[in-house]
Amino acid sequence: MSPQEWDTFLLADEAEPVDHEVRRDRTRKIVYAGLAAVATAGIVGFYTLARPFLAPDDFEGAGTGPVVVRISAGESAVQIAETLAKAGVVASSNAFVREVEARAKSGSLRPGDYRLNKGMAASVALDRLLDRDSRVSRRVTIPEGLRAKEVYVRLSAASGFPVAEFEKAAAQPAALGLPAYAKSVEGFLFPATYEVEPSSTARSLLRDMTAQFGRVADRLELDSLEGMTPLDVVTTASIVQAEGGRDDDYPKIARVIYNRLKKGGRLEMDTTVLYAQNRRTLNVSEKDTQVRSPYNTYRIDGLPPGPIGNPGEQALRAALKPAKGDWYWFVTTDPGRRITKFTDNEGEFVKYREELNRYLGTN
Repeated sequence: MSPQEWDTFLLADEAEPVDHEVRRDRTRKIVYAGLAAVATAGIVGFYTLARPFLAPDDFEGAGTGPVVVRISAGESAVQIAETLAKAGVVASSNAFVREVEARAKSGSLRPGDYRLNKGMAASVALDRLLDRDSRVSRRVTIPEGLRAKEVYVRLSAASGFPVAEFEKAAAQPAALGLPAYAKSVEGFLFPATYEVEPSSTARSLLRDMTAQFGRVADRLELDSLEGMTPLDVVTTASIVQAEGGRDDDYPKIARVIYNRLKKGGRLEMDTTVLYAQNRRTLNVSEKDTQVRSPYNTYRIDGLPPGPIGNPGEQALRAALKPAKGDWYWFVTTDPGRRITKFTDNEGEFVKYREELNRYLGTN
């Protein structure tokens, strides 16, 4: 309709006594509104058709622009997908969820901080999340037999947190998930390799260790040894760990401990004396054995009040399943080669002690 035809249409009924300007304005508004609605519908329809091209459901390739994404413990694949989409890592949460389901990897996703890129294909993003090297973390290995204070030093070196922060966290054992029978963290900081994440704290690292102890304890059934409490088992295992040389010797050392307990004799273990003195040495003097401490098994009967270190799984197994034998003494005659000799004869024990003294040069 041309402008002239439009004006003719608006002035068609001149006979009626109306305000032609008002009618003309109202009619224009109605027509314009209709045209706007049609235009909007067209735009929406076009966007719907063009959306896969304007904003694809999935990206291609490995993407560019590094970004660190945190996956929290307990998050589902859907929640992880939403986190990735929000960070711009994947084009859509649906694409990532489809990839996870197609590859049956929902149970393989682990919490942590991951180094990814923006604009990644869902398949590539999943590959990176399954790759441990993508985690923004450092690893710290805690060997078997370290005392709690020594564990703190290792964790401090790996995490950068002061030793005092670990000591403070350890002073609140209720917040660390320790078993009810534990009197302190000593003995329950399980030796293994742990991840130090950017989100880690001194407390969370100790919790990781006590949680790992709990998993191992459940699997080994620490409450299954008749006449022994779980704390007795862990305490025995800590002595076995401290005294032992080779894994094969652990069950024999456990048997020596149980044979002495059964006969009512004192354990007289050098490692308990050294723990009481916070020392590590192969030379234990007669004076050392006189130190006053509930951990000095030269002066007290039975087991010490708690573990003297943090035993590993082999030592725990030995405490639960000691070897069969009448041994009452043992001596690591060659610590360098970890040679330990066992006997039920006191004369042989004295001879083995002389071998050790020659090794130490104390004869």
